[in-house]
Amino acid sequence: MEAVQTYRWTREAFEKLAEVGLIDPDARLELIDGEILQKMSPQSARHFTAVLKTEEALRTIFGPGYVVRVQGPLALGPYSEPEPDVAVVEGTIDDYVEAHPSTAVLVVEVADASLQFDRTRKAALYARAGIPEYWIVNLLDGVLEVHRRPEGDAYQQRMVLAPHEQIVPLARPGASLEVARLFPESRA
Repeated sequence: MEAVQTYRWTREAFEKLAEVGLIDPDARLELIDGEILQKMSPQSARHFTAVLKTEEALRTIFGPGYVVRVQGPLALGPYSEPEPDVAVVEGTIDDYVEAHPSTAVLVVEVADASLQFDRTRKAALYARAGIPEYWIVNLLDGVLEVHRRPEGDAYQQRMVLAPHEQIVPLARPGASLEVARLFPESRA
């Protein structure tokens, strides 16, 4: 009896599928550890608002010398090309004309339906890639989960911050951000 084996897609093959039109450009797919995964559910207005607020806050803090990318690919090794909600990378926009960034100083996922996936598979992926800081804007609990000190498949430090608290990104030690700025305001 032969064992059934799963085929692991490479970033190169995944990008070729899109290039030749075999992947619908609106399909919302990510390559994670060689698996082509469909993003869990359509984005709610609340989710997308949090993405935009996070982008705006991080642009203010990071400024020149950094690019704040929204839902853009990161080339994390030969088998992974996630599209985090927000990633802060060093350099300028023109530095990434020929290839996606292969690292980031900060990655942020906004989580509601994807919370468990973001805490497990995504956290392991970003830790393995050596991303020094990973945030989850947890819309379900109204908190910011901060992961630091990647080692192997895990982060060695985890903090949970309430909206009234401040966060100082590792890459911008002189800058402070009120966590509430990352969350949508309720109009109810």
